[in-house]
Amino acid sequence: MSLLPVEDALERLLKAARPPARSESVPLHEACDRVLAGDVAARLTQPPFDNSAMDGYALRHQDIAEPGATLRVVGRSAAGHAFSGTVGPGETVRIFTGAPLPAGADTVLLQEDAETIGDDRIRNTFLPPRGRHIRPRGQDFTEGEVVLREGQMLDAGRLTVAAAMNHAVLNVYARPKVALLATGDELVPPGSALGPSQIVASNSYGVAALAREAGAEVIDLGIAADDPNAIMDAVDWAKACGADVLVTLGGASVGDHDLVQPVLVSAGMELDFWRIAMRPGKPLMVGRLGGMQILGLPGNPASSMVCALLFLEPLVRRLSRLPAVDRRTFALAGSALAANDHRQDYLRATVSVRDDGTLVATPYDKQDSSMMKVFAAADCLLVRPPHAEPAEAGDPCEILLLRPSPTNRQFP
Repeated sequence: MSLLPVEDALERLLKAARPPARSESVPLHEACDRVLAGDVAARLTQPPFDNSAMDGYALRHQDIAEPGATLRVVGRSAAGHAFSGTVGPGETVRIFTGAPLPAGADTVLLQEDAETIGDDRIRNTFLPPRGRHIRPRGQDFTEGEVVLREGQMLDAGRLTVAAAMNHAVLNVYARPKVALLATGDELVPPGSALGPSQIVASNSYGVAALAREAGAEVIDLGIAADDPNAIMDAVDWAKACGADVLVTLGGASVGDHDLVQPVLVSAGMELDFWRIAMRPGKPLMVGRLGGMQILGLPGNPASSMVCALLFLEPLVRRLSRLPAVDRRTFALAGSALAANDHRQDYLRATVSVRDDGTLVATPYDKQDSSMMKVFAAADCLLVRPPHAEPAEAGDPCEILLLRPSPTNRQFP
């Protein structure tokens, strides 16, 4: 099977993605970044009554036909404490922002446009238009009005309006379940005493964090030994948990100890493709086992994280019905770049910012796919397309940001 270009591999992976139809009800304080599973209509009218938009005096506009009219203050209206009477001819009510507009009043005179005369009278020094500084009942929304729509992601603004519509709980789509399985006789959990030939399993923690950030519920299947029965037990566990995606780490190639692919095929997996024209991360596997998508990531830590960034993150966001994250931008190369072969390179690099806001991406000298210290320190992946010609320092290049950009400016 020939190497598949990265863009083609991603397109095929996402085309096969089937967002789960499951939904659940969650309280507002847990609904941020979730996606609505149905329309949301207002349970009340907002505002529920005409109210004042400013501090001032509620009055009848006809009583202040010109500046200098004198009115008698007959009461107060504050938020939560409405004036119960009616504003009659020559009368006014002291009113505060958000307070109900008293019956009979049709205008609010700003307090700075009123001159106090004694204890109970004012004189207007300005003539506002009729209806000024009044928020009419239902100005925001009315009872039964659909304000939020199915498929919208709940952010700060949408959560605020949902609360204002008197919803304490919202129906949202369930997070996709991503089961994560590390494989290999050599792996032990962090904090373990290492025996001969053993190493600490690190990939799963970074991959799990990335999946959660993308909107997934992560199921940790632990570490399976290089044994078909152990791997099959983990696959059965993933199916029993209702996983939408099974992510395996290592063992997906074709070496004597690479058992993941043959075990999954024997279990009924339909293999879509494996082996991608990229570096690091060539032995990436994609398939489907029943209703569960399979994503086999390489075992080397940097390869695993690069593939998770390029494939798992967009897959989870598609399954979560969330918009894709656009990490792509442009920079100037901070050092000379060698010619490339038929595989697309993703070089771990640092980003600096020139005085004019231009980004400069400088690759690390060492790019071994087992080196997590370099990946952890990198700000971006510098993308070298297949068959790229040599480039000089200062030439434009494409980068994928691993962290928020230090500037909003892009290479022109």
